[in-house]
Amino acid sequence: MSGALSAVPRPQEQQSSSIAVATALAEDFSQTAAEHDKSGEFAAGNFEALFKSGLLGLVTAEKDGGRGEGMETAHAVITAIAKGDPSTALILAMHYSVHAAIRRGKWPAALSAKVLAANNRELALLNNAQAEPGVGSPAHGGLPETTARIDGDVWVVNGRKSFVTGLPGLKWAIVLAVTTEETPRLIQLLVPLDAPGIAQEKAWEATGMYATASHDLVLKDVRVPLADIVAEQPADEPLRRDEADGYNFFALLASVYHGVAISARDDLLRHLTGHVPASLGAPLSSIPRIQEGLGQIEVLLAANRRLLLSVARDIDAGERVGTDALAVRHVVIDNAVAVTDLALDLGGNRGLRRDYNLERHHRDAITARAHAPQSHMIRTILGRQSIKAAGG
Repeated sequence: MSGALSAVPRPQEQQSSSIAVATALAEDFSQTAAEHDKSGEFAAGNFEALFKSGLLGLVTAEKDGGRGEGMETAHAVITAIAKGDPSTALILAMHYSVHAAIRRGKWPAALSAKVLAANNRELALLNNAQAEPGVGSPAHGGLPETTARIDGDVWVVNGRKSFVTGLPGLKWAIVLAVTTEETPRLIQLLVPLDAPGIAQEKAWEATGMYATASHDLVLKDVRVPLADIVAEQPADEPLRRDEADGYNFFALLASVYHGVAISARDDLLRHLTGHVPASLGAPLSSIPRIQEGLGQIEVLLAANRRLLLSVARDIDAGERVGTDALAVRHVVIDNAVAVTDLALDLGGNRGLRRDYNLERHHRDAITARAHAPQSHMIRTILGRQSIKAAGG
């Protein structure tokens, strides 16, 4: 199955322009990242800047007003933004993931047109709302407790969704619900978050990625047009996942935490090359143990860089990536956590100070382990696959 976002190669100068814009914005975002981490506030100013720059339409087709870029450029842009503010990058990555599906024709035409027009006209972020307090992620199985009941020409939706990344800044949420019909369906509805009956409750108290503001979405008798179904299936089947959508999402998600690891390395280097203890008379970077540790960080970053680039290029070429996308996501996140852990170790006492950012980078990196499917699930999937391939 093709996961290609573009059937033709993009001009190198256009790719470079998008990455350069992202790099410049990330530098600005880095100035307020620690403040947003402390407050947990959604960084509205960052997204206004992203909208004005045109980067919210990065993976949207040119005919629909976007930049028409593929996954290689999207990966580079997300990595760059994550170096400045990873919470902003994660929200952006999820926005790109949805728009990649729209570009590939996976949405009904009328809904696609509505979302694309808004994305060109205004700041119109959207994301999926699937996890719930009682059920958890649909990746674990089980029907959602959120219901959709037909009332004339609308769905009446009731329920609560958890961990809705970027919730305060979203225009829409794609809400997973089970219908109350005689033969129930699982449906995904495009729900405008300014609709009557919508409420947001602050519930995101995670160790890291605090400025994603991934709070709870509460829906009470929210009325949505019957036609606004993004996807549907029988309720007695496991939730269907488009394979190519998975490739795109896993590559973008891993790119966020690769950016976190790079930022940790950069902040560590500034400390080690700039601090000269009186007892040493030379920068900390002159110590062999420190040099060896920095070398280990470079090994991990090089592996991540090559893995992500390979997957992104395969996606753009329409190659079937399969469960390699899961494996790469697993490795990149583990490596990112290892990098930030090493940075804390090499940074010494100063590395634990909030104003040196290393502890923030580590908190952000370890938060990656919460994304479904978690590492143990990925290993189980791959293990079962190998047993099946062996005829077991």
